[in-house]
Amino acid sequence: MIAKLSGRVDEYGENSCIIDVGGVGYLVFCSGRTLSNLGDSGTAASLLIETHMREDHIHLYGFAEAAERDWFKLLLSVQGVGAKVALGILSTLAVGELTQAVLGQDKAMIARAPGVGPKVGNRIVTELKDKIGTLALGPGAANTETASSNAAQGPAADAISALANLGYRPAEAHRAVQTATATLGENAELQALIRDSLRRLAS
Repeated sequence: MIAKLSGRVDEYGENSCIIDVGGVGYLVFCSGRTLSNLGDSGTAASLLIETHMREDHIHLYGFAEAAERDWFKLLLSVQGVGAKVALGILSTLAVGELTQAVLGQDKAMIARAPGVGPKVGNRIVTELKDKIGTLALGPGAANTETASSNAAQGPAADAISALANLGYRPAEAHRAVQTATATLGENAELQALIRDSLRRLAS
């Protein structure tokens, strides 16, 4: 099984690239975000690889970072989500945005991706809300690229992590901290966020 490729970009396709490794060209399917982070043809490139083997083909899926690869595998666990749809979601939403959409049960945000209808979007947020575990609390959640994820940075992210350590599910911890942040303000201190969130979770 191929887990990583390091070589040079040979050429690009619509949703793929060819990585030349020692004179052997590997066709790798990638999200638009990963492709945009690669350099021009001839430049050095290194991708984490998820290998899918079937009777009639072997497909390689490449990722610039481990968080994107892990989300790809998680998305594939949802019925109705194939590799093409998973890459479409990762092309549309950054890892942090995807984390926030699932934690916030925002199926409309997921449905922005090509090939994702209301039913699949609802299935994704429903099935993954309790599966993302540390993915929801890792670097991807603290480095989101849009204002919609600001509630999960700094003290808010620490508060979510603290509640998770107390045994609360990531989804309910996120909702409680999000509500507490809206009430106390974005500059609220960690202890205040935790106290207010615990009060809401206990009510």
